[in-house]
Amino acid sequence: MRAKASDSILLASEEGRGADFVDRIWGKRPTFVCTIGNTETAKIPGISAAGANPAITDFTPAADVELLFYGRCKCIPGVPVTPDGIPTPGLITMSAVGLAKMPVFAVNGGVRVRPIAPYFELDGSPGEDIRTGNAVKDPRKVFDSAVVAGENLASQTDYLVVGESIAGGTTTALAVLLAQGYDAENKVSSSLPVNPHPIKVQAAREGIKKAKFSAAEMREDAMKAVAAVGDPMMPAAAGVIVGAARKVPVIMAGGTQMAAVLSVVRSVEPKALENVALGTTRWILNDKSSDLCHLVKQIGPVPVLGANLDFSSSRFDGLRTYETGIVKEGVGCGGSTIAAICRSEGRLDASKMMHEIDLAYERLMTKH
Repeated sequence: MRAKASDSILLASEEGRGADFVDRIWGKRPTFVCTIGNTETAKIPGISAAGANPAITDFTPAADVELLFYGRCKCIPGVPVTPDGIPTPGLITMSAVGLAKMPVFAVNGGVRVRPIAPYFELDGSPGEDIRTGNAVKDPRKVFDSAVVAGENLASQTDYLVVGESIAGGTTTALAVLLAQGYDAENKVSSSLPVNPHPIKVQAAREGIKKAKFSAAEMREDAMKAVAAVGDPMMPAAAGVIVGAARKVPVIMAGGTQMAAVLSVVRSVEPKALENVALGTTRWILNDKSSDLCHLVKQIGPVPVLGANLDFSSSRFDGLRTYETGIVKEGVGCGGSTIAAICRSEGRLDASKMMHEIDLAYERLMTKH
């Protein structure tokens, strides 16, 4: 791996493959894609920190996309925050894509509130509560359209960074992984400081029990697991990744939610795993209440990279609080940071990124 990046990019799993992946994208031009969706699962009390109250979670993906395009939100005042007032990790992504001059695209897997911004429309529907066992309508149709989008986006860039914004997504990730037979219980992360594993496991098990598919069917076909207990972001992200990975490298930018997306990619097109890496944050890698590397290792020999961001010396309480384990990842912030560091050939490091994020936070907070 390029020596200049060694302090800013952590190699967490499949270190040799990870170093090779960094070498392949070093100095290359990335494009950022944010896949969005809503799931009623986010409104289960105690599940998500993405919004000051559960009903607001419908606005979170649209607001995150607007932040990336305009540097401010249009569908809500201010920026998406946790109930404690901690800003969206989209703020980190906004800084990374700006510094690296990455083109940004949004892909709608199925949202209730549409962003006031351009996006690819895949004709998907918002997700239902996974406890129904009937969470996502026709995920295969969404996936097939997303593959076409991924192939076309890949033809315009050196590599893709694919992130996501969907509140409640770690719970749906848990359910999809469990439905496919992976050891995932108590392994997914949370945007909350205390991971509500019991609530998540109960919701996932309830949905799996009510699914119209057998356990064997969901193990055999990840799309059936998604239809039963997934969310609409998953087929959208998986399709973009599969389509793009046929042509260029792909950073799957996210935490344990991306492990579930990876399981879908493996189920549909295993060869794609040879051209992807999962890019996350130090906060996810250090999270004692989840285990991203364990999840990924079960799926395939895919490298896990971490952006070594540290906000402990930030000027702002809202950012320093990230060091306490709140939020941790989202909107592709880890993967986009890794891409920005690689694009600059190491001239931009994690400490310079923190300085830029501080400035971006100051600008946003003084506006509102």
